[in-house]
Amino acid sequence: MADLALDRPVAPSQEGTSAWSRLRASRGWLGFWFMLPAALILILFLAYPLVKGIWLSFTDTRIGRGGAYVGVENYEWLWDDSVFWLSVFNTLLYTVIASVAKFGIGLYLALLLNKRLPFKALIRSIVLIPFVVPTVLSALAFWWIFDSQFSIISWSLRHLGLLDHNIDFLGDPNWARACVIFANIWRGVPFIAITLLAGLQTVSPSLYEAATIDGATPWQNFRHITFPLLTPIIAVVMTFSVLFTFTDFQLIWAMTRGGPVNATHLMATLSYQRGILSGSLGEGAAIATAMVPFLMLAIAISWFGLQNRKWQSG
Repeated sequence: MADLALDRPVAPSQEGTSAWSRLRASRGWLGFWFMLPAALILILFLAYPLVKGIWLSFTDTRIGRGGAYVGVENYEWLWDDSVFWLSVFNTLLYTVIASVAKFGIGLYLALLLNKRLPFKALIRSIVLIPFVVPTVLSALAFWWIFDSQFSIISWSLRHLGLLDHNIDFLGDPNWARACVIFANIWRGVPFIAITLLAGLQTVSPSLYEAATIDGATPWQNFRHITFPLLTPIIAVVMTFSVLFTFTDFQLIWAMTRGGPVNATHLMATLSYQRGILSGSLGEGAAIATAMVPFLMLAIAISWFGLQNRKWQSG
């Protein structure tokens, strides 16, 4: 037995192996190689443009001409720019109203589609149509719907005798804001509805059965079962909704191009107008960089909310 024990190969000790060998043998090394291509893509298409944009915001670079470092001059200019502050107000108003409305309508649709309905698969497909249609096509369709001369809404109201003239939807500042918010809600509701519906289908029916036996009402089921179990999904989906709405560009630019009189200019559209159309890359980059704190705040609220799970208890 002693001879057999001596003939067994001795495993190399951890002290005799290098850190590089231990790293290659670990499971984390395999995960690193799998994550590396995605990390390189994120660095190339997200991190580098972000850093480059922040650098440009501290220069007076223009299209076709290199710029010099000017410090915070672009930000000082924006601080006294009334159009910039109007775009900040428009962006916050647009984001808050559209996000709240999308959440309310999306949650209602998710609860409705989670029930036993005839032709439920067909209804789900129809709900997805606004999200599937390209943004520019949706914007052009709404542009025709709200056109000052050919609006189907004005035409219908006139033939019903409720109006004697067309409504200039996109020519009036308040109407224009309402129109672009409505268009964003129409496009964003399917994303929230389908995501919440997926979350609802993970809730065990036995929880509702037990609550019903105990005499719980439908509202109490929602308040104490559905909503607490959906809160992690709600936090994630609303974070994405806020980010997408805050940075919306295509819908606004295709419908109003920021008009009338800058009433629908968001920070994204103003950045494009100043940086690309006007050629002031430094100023446009400063406006785009000014969006980062708002976006980081939205992400931080979601992150800390998910970390602190006390609010999930209902």
